[in-house]
Amino acid sequence: MHPCRKLNDKVLNYFFDSPVRASMQQKKEKYQTSSSQKQKRNIPDGKGPQTREKRTENRPGDLKERSSARKSSGPEKRPDLSFPKKKTSPRFEYEDDYIFWCRKCNLPLIGEECGICGSKGEIIHLSQPADVRFCSPYEREVLAEQLISAFGCDPLGNRLVLLNKVPGEDKTDEVIVDSFIFGVLRFELSEMDYSFEPSLQGAKILIKCAEGRKVELKKTNRHLNGKNVPPELIDSFAGNIKAGDFVLVTAGSLSGYGVSYIDGADFADTKRLAKPEAQSRISAQSEIGVQPELISRSESESSPENGAKVLRVRKVDSSEACLHPEVPDLRACIEANRKHLQVLGKNAINTIRGIVSRNEYRDLPVYVSFSGGKDSLVVLDLAKSALKQRELKAFFLNTGIEFPETVEFARSFCREMKVPLEEMSSGSAFWEQVEKFGPPAKDFRWCCKVCKLASAGDLETGKGTCSRPEKEAANAVAYLTIDGKRKHESFSRARIAASETNPFVPTQLNIFPIRDWRALEVWLYIHWRGLSYNPLYDLGLERVGCWLCPSALAAEYARVKELHPEMHARWNAFLLEWAKKHGLSEKFVEHGFWRWKELPPKMLRLAEELGISVLAEEKAEDFEIEVVGGISPCKAGGFSVEAGIRGIREKEAADFINVLGKTVYAEELGMLLVKTGTGTVKFFSNGNLLVSSETKEKAVCLFKEAAKQFVRLSRCTGCGICEKACPVGAVSIKEGKPYVSETCIRCGKCMESCVVTRYFDKLVPGLDEKLKV
Repeated sequence: MHPCRKLNDKVLNYFFDSPVRASMQQKKEKYQTSSSQKQKRNIPDGKGPQTREKRTENRPGDLKERSSARKSSGPEKRPDLSFPKKKTSPRFEYEDDYIFWCRKCNLPLIGEECGICGSKGEIIHLSQPADVRFCSPYEREVLAEQLISAFGCDPLGNRLVLLNKVPGEDKTDEVIVDSFIFGVLRFELSEMDYSFEPSLQGAKILIKCAEGRKVELKKTNRHLNGKNVPPELIDSFAGNIKAGDFVLVTAGSLSGYGVSYIDGADFADTKRLAKPEAQSRISAQSEIGVQPELISRSESESSPENGAKVLRVRKVDSSEACLHPEVPDLRACIEANRKHLQVLGKNAINTIRGIVSRNEYRDLPVYVSFSGGKDSLVVLDLAKSALKQRELKAFFLNTGIEFPETVEFARSFCREMKVPLEEMSSGSAFWEQVEKFGPPAKDFRWCCKVCKLASAGDLETGKGTCSRPEKEAANAVAYLTIDGKRKHESFSRARIAASETNPFVPTQLNIFPIRDWRALEVWLYIHWRGLSYNPLYDLGLERVGCWLCPSALAAEYARVKELHPEMHARWNAFLLEWAKKHGLSEKFVEHGFWRWKELPPKMLRLAEELGISVLAEEKAEDFEIEVVGGISPCKAGGFSVEAGIRGIREKEAADFINVLGKTVYAEELGMLLVKTGTGTVKFFSNGNLLVSSETKEKAVCLFKEAAKQFVRLSRCTGCGICEKACPVGAVSIKEGKPYVSETCIRCGKCMESCVVTRYFDKLVPGLDEKLKV
């Protein structure tokens, strides 16, 4: 029977006169960390994590402070910009934000005791999120290039180098060598290139062998740290220095580093103008009435009286720094950590066995979510060791925008491991939907649901094997998936538990056996076990997911251009055409602004610095919803909201809008009526929408719910996620559009799983302003 019956007087009376019970509730979860739930590590007495103030010692300068001097010799301060601040919850703080270091063997340790010499390691604190890793061959090349081009030397040689990602504009890593932070390697979005900032210790080591970027100051009793230095205090200034460069600074027994405000080639003129006779000439010209604009611009601006700036000292002191005499290799590092790796592996295997062997899961299929990345690689090896008596399969979600190296590796590694691989491909789904949704963004990741979750639901092979009642089996776990997600990957993943059901695929239970591991532990395990891994890691990519993912760093996207120019050219052509349609420049695309729907403050500042407009032109689309007059009181009581909708026919909506409430469609009257628990929704054939409720708040809420469904209908990709999420089978996809039958229980699960409703605020921005709330 069709969900929409013909409208008659009795039906109208029923809908408008019968009592209604509201059943809308919102659940909020508040994460509370108790001491018993926190990650516990073997920390020796008296060596616990130090205060945050102590951790910042010997680190490079403030990461938030940028050298705008790279563009001019003016101050480093940026203008005070008033950008809207987002409401954010307190950021998660990791307890295990440190590793150990064996001073004797000069090796990083993931546990307290060194497996080579038996001595206890020293605690080395890391910046959050503390996901420290080995420097890849490509990253080591980049680091060497930066050191040689800037300072004319690379003192690190063949030493083990660790990188620890820290917050920044883009790819930003602390460089850790011999247990201390040597400096920070970052990718500058303004220049679309790398730069290196030494730490205090790093600068002291570089000074011993550097051939350039040196500045020698006169011996002085002044306090220099954080201070600007006038020309008269400088003895020598290297000619290869450019404005904005980090420079090596010495002053008598003091040494360290700073930032230059000028080019080295201009230093002689700057110092000349700073001499007493030059100052006297400028003062004399002013006294006899020479207009300021007639005085030499360079003289006026460079004069110490007018705030001449040549150099800003970041940090100098009289301490000594040197590299460790021991230069161990990766094999020694593995040996030093062997016992810790054995414990990590055993704990992960026990996690897998403990969950998989529960009575309710014993007969269910077990899969490993294998992406071709390092984490899923480790999980597959662990699962194979843990489940020798249980059938195990790997599944690979091929989104259609994977790196070719990743696809080939996923297939070849499973063959090597003799693990059956089920590859589910989204084909051309991304390219078919990108015209409709536009580029995916960090805050608008529609691609994940369209290209991943839609295929993930196809694994429900064990659903029919359970002897449970039909209604219970509809939401019961049908299969287990062992997944490589880790809490240190991002703050959004910081609270993952040992196992969780997938909210978008409710019949899937995910198990996370390495959720507490850092990247360093993952890589040590891979090398210890001698596992082959995706070659893209050695080529400079930290993540090997979809090659055009907006969550990837601009540094990695630049690397894609070098590795796969044809793939980069296709996506770049689309972005340029999209930008042109929306009145945005090529620079908008070049500097990666397309990766956000709503730009964060750091990108707004960058746009202002580069003079790039980020305001897109509004374009009329096939579908449009326009609020008329906001919220109005009704003569009969209550409140109503009126709007015009273009691009949706009432017959099309009638097959779907049943998800909101009981629906009646009167084709001869050109009206669709929906009666919900909080009010009524009327949609007319001319495109008018009228939403009514007893209070202003309820009217707004109901209007937004109705608007979501119309947007959902217009933007439907036909991915089928909602169909799989429905516990009663009321949702189906017909000719690429969703259809909701009368059996709908209005639980909201199809809406929770839909990519359109999830990003409703991005697709229909400014709705509250239009509603005048």
